[in-house]
Amino acid sequence: MTSKKLVNTVAGCADDALAGLVACNPNLHLLQGHRVALRSDLDSLKGRVALLSGGGSGHEPAHAGFVGKGMLTGVIAGAVFTSPAVGSILAAIRAVAQAGTVGTLLIVKNYTGDRLNFGLAREQARAEGIPVEMVVIGDDSAFTVLKKAGRRGLGGTVLIHKVAGALAEAGVGLEEITNRVSVVAKAMGTLGVSLSSCSVPGSRPTFELSPDEVELGLGIHGEAGVRRIKMASADEIVTLMLDHMTNSSNVSHVPVQSGSSVVLMVNNLGGLSFLELGIMADAAVRSLEGRGVKIARALVGTFMSALEMPGISLTLLLVDEPLLKLIDAETTASAWPNVAKVSVTGRKRSRAAPAEPLEVPDSTATGGLASRQTVLVLERVCATLLGLEEHLNALDRAAGDGDCGTTHSRAARAIQGWLKEGPPPASPAQLLSKLSFLLLEKMGGSSGALYGLFLTAAAQPLKVKTDLPAWSAAMDAGLEAMQKYGKAAPGDRTMLDSLWAAGQELQAWKSPGANLFRVLTKAVQSAEAAAEATKTMEAGAGRASYISSARLDQPDPGAVATAAILRAILEALQHEGV
Repeated sequence: MTSKKLVNTVAGCADDALAGLVACNPNLHLLQGHRVALRSDLDSLKGRVALLSGGGSGHEPAHAGFVGKGMLTGVIAGAVFTSPAVGSILAAIRAVAQAGTVGTLLIVKNYTGDRLNFGLAREQARAEGIPVEMVVIGDDSAFTVLKKAGRRGLGGTVLIHKVAGALAEAGVGLEEITNRVSVVAKAMGTLGVSLSSCSVPGSRPTFELSPDEVELGLGIHGEAGVRRIKMASADEIVTLMLDHMTNSSNVSHVPVQSGSSVVLMVNNLGGLSFLELGIMADAAVRSLEGRGVKIARALVGTFMSALEMPGISLTLLLVDEPLLKLIDAETTASAWPNVAKVSVTGRKRSRAAPAEPLEVPDSTATGGLASRQTVLVLERVCATLLGLEEHLNALDRAAGDGDCGTTHSRAARAIQGWLKEGPPPASPAQLLSKLSFLLLEKMGGSSGALYGLFLTAAAQPLKVKTDLPAWSAAMDAGLEAMQKYGKAAPGDRTMLDSLWAAGQELQAWKSPGANLFRVLTKAVQSAEAAAEATKTMEAGAGRASYISSARLDQPDPGAVATAAILRAILEALQHEGV
């Protein structure tokens, strides 16, 4: 079965992709009749060396994303994973020559089709009297034994685009640029790893991996790698990659050792999430620095992809200060990142957290007995939430991501850990404020934010008094804050429904002579009834509001959780005989 792709036609997808890039980038022009993109200010390059590169489509943003002042003059694109036509390459060479450039350097990745087609175009152009040189980039560090075809050209080619572009912009001649980038290319290596393959539009995936396998040392055309390894953590995979790339017994290794200074490129092969990309980048930085390697610059992003392949490649380029200045030189190329011109290694990466304000003595603080009762109440609440984890998750799968129970269990464990650190504050206001901060930090998700809002607001009336009317006012304040920021209302099928029902009953505490347990018992019963009633409500807020009401035949998990919390508080207080 072929994979789904957002294309107009399979045959025209490469043309459409290049046309879209040019349409959105005023710095680019298409060359009529050819799949070629050139700088729109081509006529300003008189007297300078032109740089042309290219290859098959499917590697976006390479190569057209790197056309601009300070990088490439133009690119020639083939069909997906197919070398560009000789006629188009020759047309691009003629175009830059006729614009007044003094020579052209072709930067070619080491693949047979690219070498042949760019090489043939070069020979034809030279026969016409156009000065043209060609460098073939092979930065693949996968193969431990030298292959006749040589090392494949991979993501590191983009760094050669940058170095050559800076030299050309500085007015360096064709021969010197050719010689210097040839030297730089020998001090570079790239290795890729992927969780699965990619698929050319109109075709099936290029290879299959079992769920517990990862492909190591693969190229950028969907071809398989040098070996398959078992799925492992990001740290373990990055360590394996760097070990392979820098092992001196590997004929294609990069001679990086302790004390070396490198540019690190962490390249998304197309389908990896930004979350995973950041994790892999962090692992690479830590692993390299742990080996005593200085990371002078780090580039993280998508530079040379393989369609939607979910993987990365790591590139290491040995650098000195003169080479680093070329990497840092200005460019208008749209796909080149805005990299800070400072070393990654040795830079301070964090700052101290702000000091918490000093706590004001609270006149409502009570003694040790109340503190012990607080601990027992909180322990009962935590035990209740931990026991409900699977039930709440099951309820949440109908309309959410199935983690409501997990989120509440995370909160319970955070509270248990906090209680082990020492007695809770004796002041009710300070207790609720501490719990608010704890849940905001540890619980996560919208639930953590809503509980945090509720507790922060509820703490305010308790700063002055802690009698029953004050606790009723605290409930009112918490509910008001939840509605203000959460945008839910009673009847919207959320955790607010059970809290709101309880809050209405707690209004009785404001009457003289109100009984603590009688009112609280009615409040808990109302909360439980409201939670059960949410199964027939149409969701008006939260994730459930995006789901058809016909599919919501279970009570809202947040409402069930808050009702259970209130029940646990009641039972703990009754047990203690408060």
